[in-house]
Amino acid sequence: MLANIDVAATVAVKDLDIARRFYGETLGLKSTEDNEAVLVFQSGGSSIVVYASEFAGTNRATSATWGAGEAFAGIVEALQTAGVRFEHYDMPGAKRDGDIHASGDFRMVWFKDPDGNILHINNG
Repeated sequence: MLANIDVAATVAVKDLDIARRFYGETLGLKSTEDNEAVLVFQSGGSSIVVYASEFAGTNRATSATWGAGEAFAGIVEALQTAGVRFEHYDMPGAKRDGDIHASGDFRMVWFKDPDGNILHINNG
């Protein structure tokens, strides 16, 4: 029923101005909608919908994931240069090399937006 319909990640934030700078400038996503209630950013062939909510930052699980393939290392480096602080987690079967978690050839990082929403990038 939904297999052929695009889906978007939806992220709640406290302040749309701060989110606009983080998602647009720090992460480099292209804004496709920007109004007083919602921001929509293009990310590849999908979107991230950002909206103001009193419940922003209460999700303790990953909100959005990017499979960056071979661009992974360059993206991680660019985010580090932009001042993004990566999260470190204890994960069975994964080892950490600096900020990067590795499980075999699979590489991954997590970081939070200004409201504490967890975002994930991997080399998948």
